[in-house]
Amino acid sequence: MTEFENFIGFNPWTAMFTLLNMVLTFLILKKFLFKPVNKMIDDRQNEIDKIYADAHTAREDAETMREDYTRKLSEAKESSAQIVAEATQEANRRSDEIIRQARQDADALRQKAGADIELEKKKALNEVKGDISRIALDIAGKVVERELDEKDQTRLIEGFLREMGDQV
Repeated sequence: MTEFENFIGFNPWTAMFTLLNMVLTFLILKKFLFKPVNKMIDDRQNEIDKIYADAHTAREDAETMREDYTRKLSEAKESSAQIVAEATQEANRRSDEIIRQARQDADALRQKAGADIELEKKKALNEVKGDISRIALDIAGKVVERELDEKDQTRLIEGFLREMGDQV
């Protein structure tokens, strides 16, 4: 068999040595290469998983923020609509108040003007009565052709004014 072994080149010791060498190389590679490589792959996988988890958390946070933004925007729109409605009501109320005050002022002015007119009318009437009484005295003096004494003048003026007062 040695020729056959030489021809094929199979030596059991060499095969055993090669097998032992291969097992020893495998164990060394496992200890120094596979474990660090597997650890590095596991670390990288954990890092990728963490990145995905962070991205998922960030996405959920973004969704929450978007919902909050939408809710706050809706609340702001409602609030602004309420403020506009309140401002409109206040403006209408203030407008009504201004109109009511203007009417009161106009009525007061009208009453004051009426009172002033009445006062002026009385003053004018008194002036006219005074003028008429002087004219009447002059006429009466010419008719009687004599000077009236003060007592007669007063009596004639009072009688004339009573007649004028009854007519007015």
